[in-house]
Amino acid sequence: MAARLVDAAIPYDAVWDCLTCGGCMEACPILIEHVDKIVALRRNLVLEDGRFPSELVAAFRNLEHTGNPWGQPPTARADWAKGLPFEVPTAAALEAEGRLDEIEVLYWVGCAATFDERNRKVARALVACLHAAGVRFAILGKEESCTGDLARRLGNEYLYQTLAARNIETLLRYRMERRTIVASCPHCFNTLGNEYPQLGGRFQVVPHSLYLRRLLAEGRLGLGPADGPAPITFHDSCYLARYNDIVAEPRDVLSVAAGLELREMAKSGRNTFCCGAGGGRMWMEETRGTRVNAERTRQALATGAEVVATECPFCLTMMSDGLADAAVTAQSGSVRAMDLAELLVDRLV
Repeated sequence: MAARLVDAAIPYDAVWDCLTCGGCMEACPILIEHVDKIVALRRNLVLEDGRFPSELVAAFRNLEHTGNPWGQPPTARADWAKGLPFEVPTAAALEAEGRLDEIEVLYWVGCAATFDERNRKVARALVACLHAAGVRFAILGKEESCTGDLARRLGNEYLYQTLAARNIETLLRYRMERRTIVASCPHCFNTLGNEYPQLGGRFQVVPHSLYLRRLLAEGRLGLGPADGPAPITFHDSCYLARYNDIVAEPRDVLSVAAGLELREMAKSGRNTFCCGAGGGRMWMEETRGTRVNAERTRQALATGAEVVATECPFCLTMMSDGLADAAVTAQSGSVRAMDLAELLVDRLV
């Protein structure tokens, strides 16, 4: 009997260590596509052998039953918007009122900004920017489900396609192929925009950094004066910078936010360094070697910045945790991680 590839040639742990950040492919001189092959190995382990880390059992089960890895009920999908001084309408409500055609933008909130308390602040900041700019927007609310990025990267292709088909049906029912979908999660953006077409879902999807830049360029988003110059460094998301070559646009947003002194990390742009949460690792423990977010935090602190700007909910979580673990305090206070939308919302006029 032929030896199995995993275990005999490739260590089982190595298959699950991959962050799917694409850094290996970016650096490889002979263009080996490591990530696709590793995901294929995971797919075989999950769907054929039923062998995968025990931490993923709950994540898979929650995705199957509730459409999100946190296991929260779909009815709680719009709870993050409670208490805002303006309406955050759902597509269903607007359709019932005969106002669906008024929608200019659908905000795809994503699971993290919906259920994670820290990232809920980002969702609230983004819709505050949309409201201030006069953008007619809506959300799906309880009809939104995980895009399936987590399931696909972890090798559960069947679950990914189930989730994707459900979302595509919902988006087409509301005719969202005619509108712009804004996603504040790079993983949602990449999956909706680049992978859903494989299943017949073709939508115009933009990350929130690009949309915020557009609003600033069009003069729709007015900003007040900054408190004063503050050194800031920017952590590029792998799924924007490396997978989609989106590097300059978020920096344009930072440059408009006057008073910020950008200090680049040694690894930035397409050469960025993963936060440690990609490839489903957000839901797995690191038990060997240096934690990835600890190393990235060290790189950020080496710039002397007071703020680490992010553009991804997982990056925000990992950098916030890394900074907390480092327990570093600058003269002006603790070094903190903030999303681009949060940096702008404090300046709205």
